[in-house]
Amino acid sequence: MTTAMEDVKVKPLADRVVVEPAPAEEKTAFGIIIPDTAKEKPQRGTVVAIGTGKKDEPLTVQVGDTVLYGKYAGTEITIEGKEYLIMRESDIFAIV
Repeated sequence: MTTAMEDVKVKPLADRVVVEPAPAEEKTAFGIIIPDTAKEKPQRGTVVAIGTGKKDEPLTVQVGDTVLYGKYAGTEITIEGKEYLIMRESDIFAIV
C-alpha cells in the first residue's frame, strides 16, 4: 500500500482506493453561508491509498491525485476520527 499520509492505516484490496473527500462548501459565491443541513456531499477528493489492481488491469489513479467521483459512490469509513470513502476505481470519473 502506498499512502500520502502516514495516519491512514487501511490497505485497500484489488481495484479499490481510499479517498479523502474535499470539505463541503461553507459559502456561496455571493457570500451566503450554507447551513449544515443544506450542504451537498462533495464529489471531489484526494486519493490517499490504493490497492494493487486486478490481475491484468493496473490502477490508473495514484496516491495524491485529485479525483471526481459520483455523488453516491463509495462507502464512508472513519479512521481515527477522520472521514474517508473507499470505492472501486471504476467509481471515479476523472483525475483533475
